[in-house]
Amino acid sequence: MAPEMTEGYRDDAAWAQTQDAADPLAPYREKFHHPEAPNGSEALYFAGHSLGLQPRKARTYIEEELEDWARFAVEGHFAARRPWMPYHELLTQETARLVGALPVEVAVANTLTVNLHLLMVSFYRPTKERFKILIEGTAFPSDRYAVASQARFHGFDPKEALLTLEPRPGEACLRDEDVLAMIERHGKQIALVLLGQPNYLTGQVFDVPAVVREAHRHGCTVGLDLAHGAGNLELQLHAWNPDFAAWCNYKYLNAGPGGLGGLFVHERHAHDATLPRFAGWWGHDKTTRFQMGPEFQPIAGAEGWQLSNPPIFQLAALRASMELFDAAGMGALAKKSRHLTGYLEWLLDRLPAGSVEVWTPREPHRRGTMLTLRVPGRAKALVDFLQARGAFVDLRNPDIVRIAPAPLYTRYADVQRLVSLIRGFFDGQS
Repeated sequence: MAPEMTEGYRDDAAWAQTQDAADPLAPYREKFHHPEAPNGSEALYFAGHSLGLQPRKARTYIEEELEDWARFAVEGHFAARRPWMPYHELLTQETARLVGALPVEVAVANTLTVNLHLLMVSFYRPTKERFKILIEGTAFPSDRYAVASQARFHGFDPKEALLTLEPRPGEACLRDEDVLAMIERHGKQIALVLLGQPNYLTGQVFDVPAVVREAHRHGCTVGLDLAHGAGNLELQLHAWNPDFAAWCNYKYLNAGPGGLGGLFVHERHAHDATLPRFAGWWGHDKTTRFQMGPEFQPIAGAEGWQLSNPPIFQLAALRASMELFDAAGMGALAKKSRHLTGYLEWLLDRLPAGSVEVWTPREPHRRGTMLTLRVPGRAKALVDFLQARGAFVDLRNPDIVRIAPAPLYTRYADVQRLVSLIRGFFDGQS
């Protein structure tokens, strides 16, 4: 890890290069392909919160499965060098370590919104008295669509069923005490609390253990959308005790566009075969799956929410990335992230007054690697300016720019160069 900043950050290319030279995670950068800038040089990539870079081994692992498909055809399910029938199990231990769970609690399967729907079938069980869903007002739209459709499916009007958490006037982020107060106030009516950890727009991290304790005290179930958390935050899902969680693997976890997602179901639900669910044959007891019986017998744990046999090429691509995360360790990555994002914030604070407004919480424990900036009236112009100079960031209309220095492949020098470009934009606009 780069040394602790005992002398403070410096807006200096040589200083940034010194930090990179001292960073034991630096070699991981070369294990990824990097896009090109318009001038043919290596681009500055700060959009890993949207789509991660391609691990160099992904091609090798996919080609190996293509070779085995050509060689073995259907027998590859059992005769391939890594048989396809249990292939998804190659990712179970690594996934469990990544999210702080037991192996029985996790599975790589389906995609994010599919998993949310499947899990809500089991854990959103509304009644006439308890039917509301508590969700962030700035939750990702797909989550809003999903919970609204679940409420509607059960015969409730989403306008009445959805409780939305909104920040106080003049503030961008929610306060933890306001989240807890909402649960306290409406707990008897809330069937499900569903939070993004962190919030996809602001990058705010919630006090999940406190939310879970308060929600469970009132009889509510708790789910987490970890689309921006898996591979970004140090998660402790088993200890935090939510009922379920789901995430995608193509952002920080570099699984490739449209890659498979992950799901978590807490161990206390592992052997509850009475939980209602939408079943598929891949979630059926492995020991009797090929007896092709008419009655569904779920696998204990998260695997029981699988539906179909997974796409092997997508699993192979994810495996290439998960090996890197497992080798680096989320503790080391989170530590570098705190330093790297702190440096980005420090540099942004030194832009001309009024240039940008940082929406993401300032406290390191309340955020991950991504910073959200509000750039009134000039966000698109800034993003276009940066992209023309080989720097990839993310625009959310009308005035939000998101920047994520993913610690597995981002350097201090990259951060320093990016903010130098941003400063050049504002100098040219003044």
